Amino acid sequence: MYSLLTRLLINVLALLLVAYIIPGIVVDGFFTALIVALLLGLLNIFIRPILILLTLPITILTLGLFTFVINALLFWFVASFVEGFEVSGFWIALLGTLLYSLASSIGNKMIED
Repeated sequence: MYSLLTRLLINVLALLLVAYIIPGIVVDGFFTALIVALLLGLLNIFIRPILILLTLPITILTLGLFTFVINALLFWFVASFVEGFEVSGFWIALLGTLLYSLASSIGNKMIED
């Protein structure tokens, strides 16, 4: 349980970092970032595998790069219905997901060691 809460906190901090660095992404506060991190986690667990399976031919054709598009669309989708979390467009969402993944991965690596 401790590890799960620590990883959630790392994802919240990564999201706040992304909002601080990228001008097209706005997060109103810590609580909003917590909700967004939870929703992104749930979507990545339940919806993302289905989307990857449905788009498998294009994912194979692009050598897996289409998964970045799926991640960006899920990020943008969460921004469409969470108050206090705004993403100004697809390209900003793509850049945001790349930076969010990087920051989250680095944070998770730091707690593993």
